[in-house]
Parts: sequence; C-alpha cells; structure tokens
Amino acid sequence: MEWGLMISSPGSPWVNMATDDYLLHVIGECGTPMLRFYAWDRQAVSFGYFQAHGDIATWTSVRPLVRRPTGGGLVSHVSDWTYSLAVPRSHAWYRLKARESYARVHRWVSESLKRVGIRSALAEKAIPSGPGQCFLGAEQHDILLDGRKIAGAAQRRTSGGLLIQGSVQVPCAEDEVARTAWQSAMQEVGHAFHGIRFRPRHMDLEQQQAIERLTREKYQTDAFLKRR
Repeated sequence: MEWGLMISSPGSPWVNMATDDYLLHVIGECGTPMLRFYAWDRQAVSFGYFQAHGDIATWTSVRPLVRRPTGGGLVSHVSDWTYSLAVPRSHAWYRLKARESYARVHRWVSESLKRVGIRSALAEKAIPSGPGQCFLGAEQHDILLDGRKIAGAAQRRTSGGLLIQGSVQVPCAEDEVARTAWQSAMQEVGHAFHGIRFRPRHMDLEQQQAIERLTREKYQTDAFLKRR
C-alpha cells in the first residue's frame, strides 16, 4: 500500500489550513492517501469549521485565529506537532465510521510517541470538559499522558475524500530533533501496522499557486473567519 508523504516548511496559519483544504479536494485525483507533517511560523489558534468566531475570541487571548476545514474545537498552536491525513474516497479508510477512523489514527500516533519515549495511552472513555475547547478534558480515543490529553484530531468527510487534522502537544514539542524522530516513527509504525510504503511528494508550481489563491480568497477573509 503506497501513500504520499509531505513534510512542509513552517507556514502561516492561513497557508497551513489552505494546504490541507486543497489536499482534501484533490486527493481523489491523486488516488493515494497523503500523510503531511507541518509546523507554524507563528503562534496561533485554530478552531472548528462549525464553531462561532465570537466564542473563540473570548476563550483565548492568542492571536491570530484561523478557522479549520475540519470540525472539532479550539486548538492552541503555540507549541505542538501537527499533521494531516488526506484519504481518497476509493480507499478503505474512507469507508470507516468516524469513531473508528479517529481511533485508528490515534493508535498509530500513540504507538509512534511510545517509540520516541513518550508513554502515551488512549482514553478509554470521555473526560468531561468545558464546551468547544479541544484540550480541556478528552474524548474517547484521545491520547493521554499521565491522565492528561496531549493529542487530538478533527476530521471532515466529503464526497471525494476524508481529511483528518491532528495536534500533538508534548513537553518536547519545541525540540526539532524530537519532532523529526517522531515523524520517522510515524512512518515506521505506518509500515509495521498498516503495510504502508511512503513516497515523498512535493507541491508543483501550479499547486502552490492554487493554495495561494485559496489562502487569499478564503482563509484570510473575514467572510470565512467569521462565517458563524
């Protein structure tokens, strides 16, 4: 089973979200899933597609705010490792129910964290929290360290594909050596658990220009940011 692998340079909050959105909409043409690792060129907060901007603005002082193409709650990207999975409709993962795809991805991430010395575990049941904030409390199958949530994800399914966006918030998140080791562990676990062979992928000039347009015409606009 072959997947694409993309390791992106640190990008702005808007470019990061536009790139994942672009992958979701073209993944059907690619025909193979894509695992993407990326970082943020500044601190930011992302929030779910269905959340109200006004609520988010009162819950956090971190700026800028950016709306995600996926659901879920408020996520602070001050110090974290972020990744996304884009899966075409033709792939078996697309047919998984939302809860199962969530659990499968988090088993993958948790095992990868263990391989770099972070003894994480999946939450067996939900841990109650305040509404709308992803890292307060936990959902079933979120990733915990010493009983506290350190990794969560949000997803969106369209007629063409499935997008999962994840954030891993560990004490060593600012250590680039640890980040690189975890990204390698993700590839190793993907191969060991799911038989995935990763092939590096890069955006060509036409794709980069499409992402720039999506950034400018959607993700940087108040019309999208404050749509709710």
